[in-house]
Amino acid sequence: MRVHEQLLKAQGMPQKLVGKGLWDERLADIARFEDYLARQGVVILKFYLNLSRNEQKKRFMERLDKPDKNWKFSAADIRERGFWDNYMHAYEEAICATAAKAAPWYVVPADNKWFTRIVVAAAIVEAVEKLDLAYPTVSDAQKKELAAAHAELDAEK
Repeated sequence: MRVHEQLLKAQGMPQKLVGKGLWDERLADIARFEDYLARQGVVILKFYLNLSRNEQKKRFMERLDKPDKNWKFSAADIRERGFWDNYMHAYEEAICATAAKAAPWYVVPADNKWFTRIVVAAAIVEAVEKLDLAYPTVSDAQKKELAAAHAELDAEK
């Protein structure tokens, strides 16, 4: 049984969601869909913000200790921490199954928010720069049309 299926079963999910091969099919579908999007010219960047268990605990404690952050806390998160190793393995499986040249994953250390933001921003900037975007050029015929439109608007009272 795959890790994804073990997680669902442990959480009491219906058997139809735990069935053999379900996650293999879903991950294959994701990879095919991303391939389709890339062939249509969509730029795909996927980021996995890799937060350590210790940093997660620190952030949970802050949410509990600071009343203005209580709204961010969910007791379900504490229960799910019990499945930490399973989740890490499931993420690894998902990333490996859906990583492609046209749809890369960026696994970003996330314990320091400032560093995480720099890495993500840099990846986005690099992807945009690779697009080699430029304003369209205006032909001589279009310049004549623009001049005529300018003259017409200028003549209005």
